[in-house]
Amino acid sequence: MKIEINNNNLFKEKAYISGQWVDANDGSTIEVTNPANQEIIGHVPNCGLEETNAAIDAAAEAQKKWRQCPAKEKSSILRSFYDLICVHQEDLARIITYEQGKSMTEATGEITYSASFIEWFAEEAKRIYGDVIPGHLHDRRTIVIKQPIGVVACITPWNFPSAMLARKIGPALATGCSLVCKPAKQTPFSALALAYLAEQAGLPKGLLNVLTGNAQTIGKAMTDSNLVRKLTFTGSTETGKMLLKECAKTVKKVSMELGGLAPFIVFEDANIEAAIAGAIAAKYRNTGQTCVCANRIYVHQDIYDEFCEGFTKAAAKIQTGEGLDPTTDQGPLIDEAALAKVEEHINDAQNQGGLILLGGRRHKLGGLFFEPTVIKDANDAMLIAHEETFGPVAPLFSFATEEEVIARANDTPFGLASYFYTTDLAKSWRVSEQLEYGMVGLNTGIVSTEMAPFGGIKESGMGREGSKYGVEDYLEIKYISIAGIDR
Repeated sequence: MKIEINNNNLFKEKAYISGQWVDANDGSTIEVTNPANQEIIGHVPNCGLEETNAAIDAAAEAQKKWRQCPAKEKSSILRSFYDLICVHQEDLARIITYEQGKSMTEATGEITYSASFIEWFAEEAKRIYGDVIPGHLHDRRTIVIKQPIGVVACITPWNFPSAMLARKIGPALATGCSLVCKPAKQTPFSALALAYLAEQAGLPKGLLNVLTGNAQTIGKAMTDSNLVRKLTFTGSTETGKMLLKECAKTVKKVSMELGGLAPFIVFEDANIEAAIAGAIAAKYRNTGQTCVCANRIYVHQDIYDEFCEGFTKAAAKIQTGEGLDPTTDQGPLIDEAALAKVEEHINDAQNQGGLILLGGRRHKLGGLFFEPTVIKDANDAMLIAHEETFGPVAPLFSFATEEEVIARANDTPFGLASYFYTTDLAKSWRVSEQLEYGMVGLNTGIVSTEMAPFGGIKESGMGREGSKYGVEDYLEIKYISIAGIDR
């Protein structure tokens, strides 16, 4: 094991099926590397069809009893799970940094964020209410109840390997569902560590299963299964569309949190210093590898040059390095493909008249490290205006009017997150209502919290995660019509 943590039990190199830590049936494995230095940090089983079906069967059987479990008991187990995540926060953060590359500061923040979803849904487990509807006839009464949907297939990405899983585990278990989870091949150890802590919290066997291995094989088994009644996915829009098509065969309920192309608008009346700080946070968090990342920064022409200067100075202070270094703000990109896309977008921007104010090159550290980059004079013909970069590149666009920038911001098939800065109250309402996005950050560059419904519209997905609304995606509504009341 090439990682250093206090509790070595958290580092599992096995899949978790029906409460057992197992290898692949054929013994094959997949290596996992640290993106900061390309060293192999461990291996995980290369699970396939047999293992996936075994996990689904285990989840289906365990869910039969779990759905009958009193809400207070489910809540207590989730609360214990939350407490254990908090106790082991440093180790869990180090695992993220080893396998994903982000700084320890960001990784620690992710674990806090992960725990918040388990805590929230531990509380929501006791608040799943139905309704009594007035009868439509003298002798009739109608009762509405909400029941768990059943077995949930869960596919999560590499950029937030703990948080993206926790915000699916929380509502699923709180509502009485069971899960079969497939973490990204780059970052399986965070998911396995959470499974271990859930086990220690007293979660019954079979309710939470974690499979590592071939995404296509495991995903197809999930979508083909009649026992799986819901699929929740966080990842690219392209993959999401394929999963939607496959889920249609068995008419599964789906939650999709897909790609984004977030606009960040700075109006002429904005507090420029606050806007710069918000834009830095929204753009460079996790090396720009977030689905709610500020991809297009629009600045009013009257303050454009001032903003460009201030933003560039702020970006120049970002320290790039290995995540375990306490001075590091920004870690490496996840792989060579990510690096190539960043370079493609920068080269295209330069060819289309963009001016590099900062960065633009691979970092002197080599490997997958890239310099924080700022591009002035960005325009709508550039690739970066239409494609999600997923890297530390900030294109700065200029605009003249409110109507113009709203039209440009909305000119995309994506609709996940958006941001804007203004001190005008009327404009705050107008722009918030007109931006075609599931989430709007007004005078803030950070919108994520367990208490709010996270999700997008258009091709950025469907369904919501977090908040009281996040529970609904794991429930079925049933009404019971009672006759003969008058007799």
